[in-house]
Amino acid sequence: MSRRGHAPEDSTFVRTYTLTRGRTRPRHLLGLETVLETGPGRPGPGQAEECEVILALCRKHRRSVTELAGRLGRPVTAVKILVSDLLDTEALLLPVTAPYAVSDTDADVGPTPQLLAALSAALKRKWPDAVAYPQAG
Repeated sequence: MSRRGHAPEDSTFVRTYTLTRGRTRPRHLLGLETVLETGPGRPGPGQAEECEVILALCRKHRRSVTELAGRLGRPVTAVKILVSDLLDTEALLLPVTAPYAVSDTDADVGPTPQLLAALSAALKRKWPDAVAYPQAG
């Protein structure tokens, strides 16, 4: 117990609540594995000091939401809210990467027929009662 009669967890909860300004959900859909990089924008006025730490970490190299939460020692949901704020100001960006490696010799950039067949077989095993989509290849 602290001097004021509150458990240390209470102060952590209050700090997280004020950190997110009472918000409990981010505006952007972000996964734990979502990777972020810095962008040309700047954090808005009055944003938490953790936003500057997030930007400093992402300047070094791309970071996932999970890694940012771990390095900040904050709950993932709170970090998602802060990241969402930074995405709104374009201080952070979601990097666009090619889903498949492209080389000069690759004429077809998409997945191979073998990969699609393996995926189809796995989906059929997982959901054997699923209804087939008639227009699917």
